[in-house]
Amino acid sequence: MMNRRRFIRNATVGAATLAAAPVAFGSNSRLPVASFNDAALEILPRIRAWQHESPEVAASDEDFWAEIRRAFTIDTNQINLNSGSVSPAPRIVQEAERNALTIQNMSPSLWVDEFLIPQREVLRTRLAALFGCDREEMAITRNTTESLEIAQFGLPLKAGDEVLTTTQDYPSMLTAYGQRARRDGITLKMVPFPSPASSPDEIFDAMSNAIGPRTKVLHFSHVTYTAGQIFPVQRLCQLARAKGLYSIVDGAHAFAQFPFNGTEFDCDVYGASLHKWLTAPFGTGLLYVRKGLIPSIWPLTAAPESLNDDIRKFEQIGTAPVANRNAIGEAITFHEAIGADRKAARLRFLRERWMHQMADVPGVELLTPNDSIQACALGTMRINGIGANELTERLQREDQIHVRPRFVPNEWEGIRVTPNVFSTLWEVDTFAAAVIRIARSLP
Repeated sequence: MMNRRRFIRNATVGAATLAAAPVAFGSNSRLPVASFNDAALEILPRIRAWQHESPEVAASDEDFWAEIRRAFTIDTNQINLNSGSVSPAPRIVQEAERNALTIQNMSPSLWVDEFLIPQREVLRTRLAALFGCDREEMAITRNTTESLEIAQFGLPLKAGDEVLTTTQDYPSMLTAYGQRARRDGITLKMVPFPSPASSPDEIFDAMSNAIGPRTKVLHFSHVTYTAGQIFPVQRLCQLARAKGLYSIVDGAHAFAQFPFNGTEFDCDVYGASLHKWLTAPFGTGLLYVRKGLIPSIWPLTAAPESLNDDIRKFEQIGTAPVANRNAIGEAITFHEAIGADRKAARLRFLRERWMHQMADVPGVELLTPNDSIQACALGTMRINGIGANELTERLQREDQIHVRPRFVPNEWEGIRVTPNVFSTLWEVDTFAAAVIRIARSLP
């Protein structure tokens, strides 16, 4: 009779290289992890060969970033400057997802329940370490919207309680509060702030001065999706703690873009998508909830009472795809091979490069601070005399450059530019040249 070990090996040996490290399976048997990641054997050692370089030196080392680019399967016939919406995943992540999908379809109820789902605990540990928290404070979700709506709908708020946020917070989050306002009678106050801000103090003062006697929640973005403004997260969370407010941080555009220690923020809730800057599969996210607050937040999908104090109650969504989640680990490996500091230095280097080229061009206005403390990869700009949608369409049509228009109602509109680790100097220079050409062509 073929045992489990032999079955999985025979089923995958033609396409897989079996990893040496086994994982627990069932009660008394062990199963090797199948890996299709031949690409990892080739690309990761070459990337790690550059790990002696400082972030400052590595940022402009085109040989190093050429190796990173080769790790992706991107379309070289267009210029992708929109990793802010969703980033392509490197080959090792794609292959890990296909690996898990193959195993899943060999016998779904067996391999998913007893082999793939238990691996989530290893992933939970790795994500918690990367964020900087206890593993019992880390839930694995599908995106930032799901993560934050767990808190938005689960916090014990009542009629008349006020949520304080900004006019540049993500529409899905504002929509969630709008629904809770209709359902429960809470109120939502949105604070405007300038783009670009003159300093983190300007952001802090705008939020601090807007806190009123009925304010119960301070909700803000770590990095705004509009112009890439980095908020003074720690100061705002400590302010919320001192005033007895809940603090909810939207980290969709911060996690894995630049290094930070999440527990130092002292926030109550932090949500992020992993398919942006971590380059994990589409539809993956994380939710951090401060351990002492877990019991008081209702899950978005019902969970048994036995999980009341358990972070896993926020993951109870029923049958769900597991292949994309199980591939998150390879994305973490890829991120760590590059180095968080080197990655952030490169992303800032690319943003500063295109911003510098158009800083003094008549008609061009930069909406992101050209400041390493207030901005990293994301940058937003506009050209006077042409709308954001039209400019986006022209760049795609005339130069095959993909960016994203962004709008702050009643304030401004522009295009958001988000290169990633696979972006080249030629690509950002081509973008800058295209913008300058369009600006000079306008009357």
